[in-house]
Amino acid sequence: MLQTLFHIPNRIGGVPLFGFGILLAVWAVASLLFLVRLVRRQGFNSDTLGYVVLLAILGLVIRYVLPGLCDEVGLPIRGYGMMLLAGVVSGVALAAWRAGRMGVDVEIVTSLAFWMFLSGIVGARLFYIIEYWDERFRGYPPGQRIVEMINLTKGGLVVYGSLIGVAVALVWFVRSRRLPGLALCDLIAPSMMLGLALGRVGCFCNGCCFGGLCDLPWKASFPWASPPHARHVELGWLPLFGMKFDPDLSTPAVIRSVESGSPAAEAGLAPGDRVLRVNGIAVESAEMAEAWMLSLGKPGQAVALRVLKGSADHSTVDVSWTAPDAPPGSLPIHPTQLYSAINASLLCLVLLAFGPLARRDGQVFALMITLYPLARYVIEIIRTDESSVFGTGLSISQNISLLLLAGAIALWVYTAMQPPRRAWAATA
Repeated sequence: MLQTLFHIPNRIGGVPLFGFGILLAVWAVASLLFLVRLVRRQGFNSDTLGYVVLLAILGLVIRYVLPGLCDEVGLPIRGYGMMLLAGVVSGVALAAWRAGRMGVDVEIVTSLAFWMFLSGIVGARLFYIIEYWDERFRGYPPGQRIVEMINLTKGGLVVYGSLIGVAVALVWFVRSRRLPGLALCDLIAPSMMLGLALGRVGCFCNGCCFGGLCDLPWKASFPWASPPHARHVELGWLPLFGMKFDPDLSTPAVIRSVESGSPAAEAGLAPGDRVLRVNGIAVESAEMAEAWMLSLGKPGQAVALRVLKGSADHSTVDVSWTAPDAPPGSLPIHPTQLYSAINASLLCLVLLAFGPLARRDGQVFALMITLYPLARYVIEIIRTDESSVFGTGLSISQNISLLLLAGAIALWVYTAMQPPRRAWAATA
């Protein structure tokens, strides 16, 4: 796990980089030059207007959003984001190379990639927000909630949400350009799997999309406050500084057990004590206490609690200690992120090999939406970060996998009824 690769400093030569600063000036000049070139080439049409809107949104992000994502060092560049970018670049490069071999204008690929990337990110994020609203976003004040909703540096993209967003962009692009839709789907299908493979490596860097307990040689353990560690604490499997709370996290933060020799035990805490404040922050439930204490795991960081003793006198005491140099991480688990990356890589190769053999447009894409949902359904059995929904006993991704399989069957039947024909030469 490597969440943060490096930081971009807030200032360069004393001048702000983000907000009203250098980056906004560069954006203004580059946007103007790009739009002038675009208008000269195609005029001010609906496509140009779309770019104007997107560039305006980018400017607003630079001015108002990026400053909110910075910490005391600067803007953190996350492993997740870098692998996501690598996935996009690699996928576009592969599609452009294949388009060139098929005699297709590469500009079609680059334009489609632009719209698919934006719509895919929006779809994936909206899907994540909807799925994890109660768990991740409901508890924030409105202003901070908006920042958290658009903060992608910590992860939080759902593949199936991305597919929905991509599908919307693809339908619009095909209709506006009057392109052969199924042929275009066949062209980009291997690229989607390549991008997914690299994106899943980013999930491993971030610690999200994790699996269940594992005792196999390739098991992985994630550090303190990572998503797997936080989940194991929430389930009562791991202590926080040597103490555990009641499994019902909605109850007051009453300590259930204390490990001997732990920082909590040395501070004099005992079962039945109730945590009232964590580093001066009032906590009303065990969930709040755990959340604040998870944020205090940096080596040497001070941990200060105000505690209502469970003894007969019910006195209030203040205790403190320093976080250890090597705080414990999660229990060993399945690295399902890497399973998914390997799966997507193999699917990319299978689709590339099948491309020249397909006799009808849409069959490469149909193969993708047949094999990927099957593999995803199995991997979801190993993953433990998603709960069942709709009373089905299945995760939301498993439910969508079944729907995709139904769509795949319909697409296979439709293509089988068409005469053998490829709109674009299948030479790659």
